[in-house]
Amino acid sequence: MFNRFGYYFVKKTMSNYNNFPRYLASKKSVDDRALNQRAWDALAVSLDTYEDVEILEIGGGIGTMIERLLERHVLQHVRYTLLDEQSENIAAARERLPKWAEENSFVVSWEGEKLVLWKNGQVTKVAFLAEDLFDFLACRAADEKYDLLIAHAFLDLVDIPATLPKLFELLKPQGHFYFTINFDGETIFEPAIPHDEEIMAAYHRTMDERIIDGKLSGDSHAGRHLFSHLREAGGEIVEAGSSDWVVFGDENGYPADEAYFLHFIVDTVHGGLDGEIESRRLDAWASVRHAQIESGTLVYIAHQLDFFGKIP
Repeated sequence: MFNRFGYYFVKKTMSNYNNFPRYLASKKSVDDRALNQRAWDALAVSLDTYEDVEILEIGGGIGTMIERLLERHVLQHVRYTLLDEQSENIAAARERLPKWAEENSFVVSWEGEKLVLWKNGQVTKVAFLAEDLFDFLACRAADEKYDLLIAHAFLDLVDIPATLPKLFELLKPQGHFYFTINFDGETIFEPAIPHDEEIMAAYHRTMDERIIDGKLSGDSHAGRHLFSHLREAGGEIVEAGSSDWVVFGDENGYPADEAYFLHFIVDTVHGGLDGEIESRRLDAWASVRHAQIESGTLVYIAHQLDFFGKIP
């Protein structure tokens, strides 16, 4: 999975902040605060059933969305497929989820390669797939359909108009989609320092110009554009709203592991603009931002949108 604050750019550097599974773990608390409540409530209502539900999460990372759904008592009887291109993310998920479940009083077992989590009569079976989304789409059986499709911090990495129709083909009639943390053009670091505007404009431009496998893959305003893209692909938007990341510290630092989250983002911006911005200015900007994180004074805001809906 290529995250807009993620794997590809960081891997080009010898950074101290290049552990992508740790980054995914560190942003769980940030995402918990950010997710739009109205879209989440609509999702929860759609899953309020004791019938078996088939869920596919694309770009599922290390499984933090599964944890969140279980923590908030949304899942009842579910078969959950976690798909991610990066094998290290899937390996981390296979190790992380059983430990998390045991710590939260689930009965944990395995059915072959599937993880089975049981608690209070509710069963979640998780299948792990380390596979590229488009390979998955090309090779799946035609009758392999899902009740719910989740894409968390993912759609702004792909050609959305070309990809959405293929994703909707994965859903059963009246199937639902939950597309969250879709970036929408605003990245803010406070307090302001020299070159902020130049660096942010250049970084947003890298999203719009990202080429993967010879195709444009990304959109710095994916959030607002999803309103039209979803409708044009045949989707009905039930709920939508902002899901902004807002991270700030105090004299005691940042909550949880959110300092690492911030260091990772600053480092990724720095790595992503290597050769785009004069190195002395870029290095100075990153150095100041890392120091502000260490002192707990950096404030970080990113504007994003969540969508919940269904297909005919």
